[in-house]
Amino acid sequence: MGGMTDGIHPSNGQAGAYHIPVLLEETLGALAVRPDGLYVDGTAGGGGHSFAIASRLRGGRLLALDRDPDAVQEAGRRLAGLPAVVVQANFTEMEQVLAAEGLGPADGILLDIGVSSHQLDTAERGFSYHMDAPLDMRMSQSGRTAADLVNTLDERELASIFFRFGEEKYARPIARAIVRERAERPVETTGRLADIIRQAVPAAYRREGHPARRVFQALRIAVNGELDCLSEALDTAFRCLKPGGRLAVITFHSLEDRMVKQRFAALCKGCTCPPDFPVCVCGRTPAARLVLRKPAEASAQELADNPRARSAKLRCIEKIHEADASAPQGGR
Repeated sequence: MGGMTDGIHPSNGQAGAYHIPVLLEETLGALAVRPDGLYVDGTAGGGGHSFAIASRLRGGRLLALDRDPDAVQEAGRRLAGLPAVVVQANFTEMEQVLAAEGLGPADGILLDIGVSSHQLDTAERGFSYHMDAPLDMRMSQSGRTAADLVNTLDERELASIFFRFGEEKYARPIARAIVRERAERPVETTGRLADIIRQAVPAAYRREGHPARRVFQALRIAVNGELDCLSEALDTAFRCLKPGGRLAVITFHSLEDRMVKQRFAALCKGCTCPPDFPVCVCGRTPAARLVLRKPAEASAQELADNPRARSAKLRCIEKIHEADASAPQGGR
C-alpha cells in the first residue's frame, strides 16, 4: 500500500504541544479564507487549523467539531476569544450542528482525517504499539474498544479487518495467532497484541518496519468506523457548502485518499453519456471544480520538522451547484 502511514497528525515534539497542523499554509490557501466568511473545521483536533482560520476572521465565524472530548477541551482553550464555537460531535453531524447554531451554508469546510499526535502519544488511549496500555483506540472514548473486537470476532472476521483496512499480507496467520492466544487469556493490552503479531510473522517481515503497524491501523479504522464516517462526511460537507464554497480534505493513508479522490472526481464530472453519443442526453454538468489539480504534500522543510507528515495529502474542490443525486459516486 504505497505511502501508508498510521494516519497520524504531526507533532513538533515540544513539551505541552498538542500538535502542529499539517499543510497549514497550503490549506489556508486552498480554502481562500475570507475575513467575513463562515468556516467549519470538522476535525478540530487540538485547534491548530481552527486557530489559524479563526485568527483571520473579521466578522466571520468558525464552527469547530471533534468527536474526542480531549480535543474539544484543547480546541476550546486555544480558540477562546476568537469568533469560533467548539462542539463535541462527529463530522458526519455538521449539518445538524450548523442548523442548531443558526449557521450555514459555509464558505469553506476542512476535514483533517486521522489520529492526532496527542491521541497517539497518550498511552492510555491505546492507539500506539510503542507503549503498553489498555487496548482501546476509541476516538470518542465511547463504544466498542479494540480489545472488544480482538477478543470477540472470529478468525475470519479479524483477518478480513486486517486485510481490508490495513492491507496486511499476513492477516490470516496473525488472526490465527490472536485466536489461539486469547483462548489462554484475553488480549487486553497494546503490548501483548504487538507481541502476538511480532511472533506470527516471518523474521524478514519484522525487519521491514514494525510488524504491528498495519494491524493497529486496521483496528483503529474498524473501531471508529472511519471509512464509513468519511464517506458520509464528504456528502454532508458538500451539501453544507454554498456555491463558491470550498471543501478541503487532508488524508494520511491511501484508503482515505482513494475515497476522496474518487468522490471529488465524481463531483467534478459532467456528462456521463457514452462517448459514441452524438449529443448529450444526460444533461449533467459538473457540481464542483478542482482547486488543486494534484494533491498538495508536505514540503522538505515540513517533513524535516514533522516526519509524521510524510504521507499527508491535501485535496480541495470548489462547489458550483448541488450534486445530482443520481450521478455516480466514487467508490471506496
